[in-house]
Amino acid sequence: MINFKPWKNIKINECNEPLIPIPKSIFRLTPHPYMSLGAPYLTGADPWVLRRSVLKRLLFAQQHLFEINPQLQLALFDAWRPISVQKFMFNYTIQDICKSKGIDINDTSVAGGINDVIDEVGRFWAYPSSNPLTPPPHSTGAAIDLTLADMSNKPLDLGCEIDFIGPESCPDFYKIDSAEMPHSKYQVFQSRRTLLFSVMKQAGFVQHPNEWWHFSYGDQLWSWLNKKGNAIYGAALEVSKDITFSEPSLVT
Repeated sequence: MINFKPWKNIKINECNEPLIPIPKSIFRLTPHPYMSLGAPYLTGADPWVLRRSVLKRLLFAQQHLFEINPQLQLALFDAWRPISVQKFMFNYTIQDICKSKGIDINDTSVAGGINDVIDEVGRFWAYPSSNPLTPPPHSTGAAIDLTLADMSNKPLDLGCEIDFIGPESCPDFYKIDSAEMPHSKYQVFQSRRTLLFSVMKQAGFVQHPNEWWHFSYGDQLWSWLNKKGNAIYGAALEVSKDITFSEPSLVT
């Protein structure tokens, strides 16, 4: 598990692509998980948007998955995330873990324990920075959280829930157990994670090293993993309601 994020030093050359609504042909898990918790989206804000080129690749990944296994589909958990929502969820997760560990977040005598929780959360949740040089990935419109589902819209079990804080979230957590127990649930989990990674990689996405569900294109992590000179997306603003998008048949 990576405890530091060297990609945060990558330069951003913003390409100014707009955020585009994700068509309903891509299944999304509803109700939206963070809206359900009361995350502060602006009135009328649509979390189901992505940068234009990211959306093209997502649609390509969906088509590629269908060609491999027509009984499966992608299932979106989250896409674009305003920094205000990133801050809300970052703090919510810290409070939730402190509560589960019996740590009083207001007790200064246990500051060490709270700092440990903050460090643990920071391995998964990007710090809600408003610095234009270090935007949270989801605030750029370049990152998506997703899983696999069957055609009846039932999500598959990939070994742990999306947003789970722990080692099981690492993409290859079940790799050793899968090899040692080829007919076990661990082999099922790993094969599903491998399939998800394969279709997303084929579409040009990179995977977060700590999260099997998190993929991105065009952000700092993508640039760092692909040894590009720079990222092409910084923090993105609200989507324009008059922008439409026609689904492409091919990523170019």
